[in-house]
Amino acid sequence: MDEVFTKIIELPVVKLRSERNNAPVFPRLRIRDPYKRLGISPYASTEEIWGSRNFLLEQYAGSERSEESIEEAFERLLMTSFQQRKKSKINLKSKLKEKVDESPPWVKSLLSFVEFPPMDVIFRRLFLFAFMGGWSIMNSAEGGPAFQVAVSLAACIYFLNEKTKSLGRAFVIGLGGLATGWILGSIFVPMIPTVVIHPTWTLELVTSLVAYFFMFLACTFLK
Repeated sequence: MDEVFTKIIELPVVKLRSERNNAPVFPRLRIRDPYKRLGISPYASTEEIWGSRNFLLEQYAGSERSEESIEEAFERLLMTSFQQRKKSKINLKSKLKEKVDESPPWVKSLLSFVEFPPMDVIFRRLFLFAFMGGWSIMNSAEGGPAFQVAVSLAACIYFLNEKTKSLGRAFVIGLGGLATGWILGSIFVPMIPTVVIHPTWTLELVTSLVAYFFMFLACTFLK
């Protein structure tokens, strides 16, 4: 009997506490459309959705039902936004695949040698060849960049061999990247105005920088 009596007393006490809090109740609790519930346009951006959610939670803080209703609408919109972005990415990949399939045979042959690795792989290799370029610049007063170029070529062949599992193929692609960079550098670097290039930088040094860039492209995006 005592437990029953205690529960009967507790009910009005809880109700009395909620009335004392005077927390306003969200007026759109029963609206099913999450956009209308949050009071935003169906074309609202992610920032606008977050802004509306934060504003409403501040306005109706203390009302548990209101907060749950606002959070529910917010989560539904975030999920819808995520699904739409995922669908658009899939559509983009499908369109690119269709373009490749419709391209001439020689384009398909070229694209079969190209791949796009993860961003962390790209940044690691970019850092390596940038380091080689900086080392060559710092060492330019003591001698040419022959050693740095040799190390870069060895690294390029190593990375390519990891991908292709063929040392011969890796050697051909790596040496091709070095030769392409060196030839293009030898042709175009002399055309650069001298005011752009540091006075202590020799033609050999600047050409080696171009070669580093092409070796980076070769070992990162070719296969």
